[in-house]
Amino acid sequence: MAPSSSIVSKLKVQLKLSISRLRMVQQKDTAIAKQQRRQMAHLLELGKEESARIRVENIIRSDITTELLEILELYCELLLARTGLLEPKECDPGLEEPIKSIIYAAPRTDVKELQHARQLLVEKYGKEFALEAIENSDGKVAERVLKKLKVEPPDPELVNLYLKEIARTYGVDWPKGEKRQDHGNDEDEDSPTGGQAVKNLEEPLTTEELNKATPPRDLGPKSPVSIAPPSPSTDNVNPRIKLPGPPELKPSAKMSGLKKDTPSTQTQSDPKGKDEEGPKKLVGGKIPDVDELSRRFAALKR
Repeated sequence: MAPSSSIVSKLKVQLKLSISRLRMVQQKDTAIAKQQRRQMAHLLELGKEESARIRVENIIRSDITTELLEILELYCELLLARTGLLEPKECDPGLEEPIKSIIYAAPRTDVKELQHARQLLVEKYGKEFALEAIENSDGKVAERVLKKLKVEPPDPELVNLYLKEIARTYGVDWPKGEKRQDHGNDEDEDSPTGGQAVKNLEEPLTTEELNKATPPRDLGPKSPVSIAPPSPSTDNVNPRIKLPGPPELKPSAKMSGLKKDTPSTQTQSDPKGKDEEGPKKLVGGKIPDVDELSRRFAALKR
C-alpha cells in the first residue's frame, strides 16, 4: 500500500483535472441541448408532436446529467479545498458525504479523470469503505445524487412544460391557438377602459364658429428675443429696464496733458482771459473754431 502522503498528492492532481474536465463536458452538453431544442421547435412548427415528445426526453435526460456533473464538480472543489483533512487514515465525518457520493456516481459518468480520483479514494480508505459507498448501506450518499441517477421515464407534465417552453422561446404557436388567446388577453389587460365602451368625441366646430372665436394671444410668429421684466426687491422696489447707451468718452493721457498746458500759456499771452471761451477748451465739448486753433498753435510755438 502506498504511503498516505503520496496518495493525497496524486489525489490533488486528479481532482484538479476532474474539475476542468467536468466543466468542459457541461459546456459541450449545453451546446448540444441548444441544437436539440431548435430541432424540437422545428418539429412542433411542422405539426410532428409525437416525434417531438419522444425526442424531448433526450433533452430532459441531458439536463439531468448536466446537473449531476455540476454537483460532482462542487464535491471535487470541496475535497481540493480540504486536502488537509485527507491526511488521516480514517475518513473525516465532514468529508464522508462528498467522498462516498463520488465513489457511488463516478462509474456512471464518462469522465475518466473522476474515475481515477475514485480509485485513489478507494485505495486510501479501503474496500469496506468503498463497499458501503457503492451499496449506500449507511445512507451517506447525497440524496440529490441518487435522484439524478434514477433511470425512469419523465413525467408527462414535465414533457409538456419542456415543449411549451421551447415553443415560447422560438416563437412557435403550440398548442395551436394558445398564442392567439394570450395576445387577446394581453390586449384586454392593456386597454385603459377596462372593457367599457369609449364615449364618442365632441363634434368639430363649424367655419362660422371658428371665425367668431377670438384668436389666442400667442398666435402668429414670435420674436426670437424675449426680455423678462425684472422682479421687484427690497433694494429696488420699482425696477426698470436699462437699455445700453453710447459709451462715455474719456480723455487720453495726451489730451489731458494738452488741456493742462493750454490755460498757462494763454494766461501768459492774454492775462485778462475770457470766460466765454472756457467751455470750448473742455474735451468732449464743442469743436473750437479756426481762430482758437491758431491762437493755441501760436502759444505752443512760444
